Amino acid sequence: MSTYTVPFVVNGEERHVENTFDVISPDTGKVLHRCGIATETDVLAAVEAAAAAGQQWRDFPAAKRRDILLKASEIMNRRRDELAQYMIDEVGAPKPWADFNLDLATDMCKDIAGRVNAVEGTVPACAEGLTSMIVKEPYGVVLAMAPWNAPYILGTRSVLCPIAAGCTVVFKGSETAPRTHGAIVSVLTEAGLPKGVLNFIVTDPAHAPSVTESLIANPSIKKINFTGSTPVGRIIAKMAGQNLKPVVLELGGKAPAIVWEDADLDLAAEQSVNGSFFFSGQICMSTERIIVHKKISGAFQEKLLAKIKESFPSSDDAPILINSHSVDKNKKLVKDAVNKGASVLNGDVDAVESSKTRLRPIVVSKVTPDMDLYKTESFGPSVSLIEVESEEEALRIANDTEYGLTSAVFTEDLRVGLRFARGIETGAVHINNMTIHDEMTLPHGGAKASGYGRFNSLTGVEEWVRTKTITWRN
Repeated sequence: MSTYTVPFVVNGEERHVENTFDVISPDTGKVLHRCGIATETDVLAAVEAAAAAGQQWRDFPAAKRRDILLKASEIMNRRRDELAQYMIDEVGAPKPWADFNLDLATDMCKDIAGRVNAVEGTVPACAEGLTSMIVKEPYGVVLAMAPWNAPYILGTRSVLCPIAAGCTVVFKGSETAPRTHGAIVSVLTEAGLPKGVLNFIVTDPAHAPSVTESLIANPSIKKINFTGSTPVGRIIAKMAGQNLKPVVLELGGKAPAIVWEDADLDLAAEQSVNGSFFFSGQICMSTERIIVHKKISGAFQEKLLAKIKESFPSSDDAPILINSHSVDKNKKLVKDAVNKGASVLNGDVDAVESSKTRLRPIVVSKVTPDMDLYKTESFGPSVSLIEVESEEEALRIANDTEYGLTSAVFTEDLRVGLRFARGIETGAVHINNMTIHDEMTLPHGGAKASGYGRFNSLTGVEEWVRTKTITWRN
């Protein structure tokens, strides 16, 4: 039996190409299927299809756009088992993480559907003898790029808000999860999205730089959104700037969770474990630094370690990472910290797991600024624990990073929580909840090197329209 090959989708039709690459399971190390490698010809075809569909989609009745997104939600839910399996296979996701992705993606379809009619212009006061109005128009063709780690959440949001705003999209999927990302396109196509509104291509890592550069430079591409690492985000932003094109970026993180002296320690321990180790710590919002008040540090550590043991009771529960390089990176960061005086409270970097892509949770205490773990995003199941004695010290350490995506504060005093929330330099602060928290109804995005612009909610839809001023003499 021949190996399945993930196709592109251009102008509503599957597109098969000659050159392909293997997609490998991080769980078994075996080939799952193959995927096409996009060339300049495929890039041009996708962009041209999106550009050709632009006027029709821009003028498409808003109510019909809404109905397509609502139907997509129904289809995604009906095909849940099939879609979940693609994600489980391609990224090594546990079933609960795949279900969580699909829950949020289906909710996103419904939420954004309800916002299609919410974009409004104005008729402001103007000079004597003149009348004016400000209308909001879709940008045009959007380039959307999403990562593998939350493929249904991040892939769906990368295309949904532009489509809802009246833009057409070229979706460059992840080479790690091409079938999962392709399934999003399949769902929207089945829901009735017109041909050319959403086009899908993928390439391999060797060709990714040239393909991305070609897409960004194409005159028909008017705006870009990218979710991924900060180093790649800098490259995307530079390319976009050179071509004078706006971009929305959601990048890396080094999320702090502050556990204050009056915190509910059971809640703080539970949410810190979830925030640190959910999906092996491979989430941009993962808790990477737990900043705990010295007075309750000992009691908190006991509860934290007990919760880890409860959540990961045996070696069979060692989380799967996307590849062995991610495991090696986390081990290197921990070993550097230990060599410089840190202590490992939980885990063993030298433990032999059932595969090179597995690593059990690691908690490191006495982490100091001279250690690589202090500032480097681990993007894996390792977390630092740092003791403090004052609010000023807690804020200084929380903000002592180039990143600023999300954060958490655990306290029973809302006034204390709000003081911390105002002082932490992140796009979101969650009081008495974990750092991984992404509400569809709320704007989502970062500060500093975690990016700029916002996804989700009406704010996310309005990223994809621009104002036009019209005046006329009375």
